[in-house]
Amino acid sequence: MGSYIQMSGIGLRLRQERERLGLSQKIFGEIGGVEANAQGKYENGDRAPKADYLSRVAARGVDVLYVLTGSPAPTLIDNLSQIEEKVLISYRVLHKEDQDAIRRLTVTLAELSAPQLVKERRDPEEVEPVKE
Repeated sequence: MGSYIQMSGIGLRLRQERERLGLSQKIFGEIGGVEANAQGKYENGDRAPKADYLSRVAARGVDVLYVLTGSPAPTLIDNLSQIEEKVLISYRVLHKEDQDAIRRLTVTLAELSAPQLVKERRDPEEVEPVKE
């Protein structure tokens, strides 16, 4: 693998986070303290981002744990909106079969809305196949 970042790894996830935030490479690079060409090299896997860069982009909402590992940072209950909290409370009182149905429904809807992002962030063991 060498010192290069595979596009399916850190570079791809960094680009996904930039796009999720709706920022250009130029603006995102400025936030991280680098030029747009360096940002492009990070996303293409030609260079690895340094800790100070990752710290700066994290302060602007980038999930750095996801960028580095592919596993999203856990969402703290304190960070949920009132609507999200209500949905979570309602979900937790459902029977397991109903929870499974809700999980399949939300994954399917999310895949239709943002297929690449969901595919990259989903753990294959999270979703049970639909039983017919």
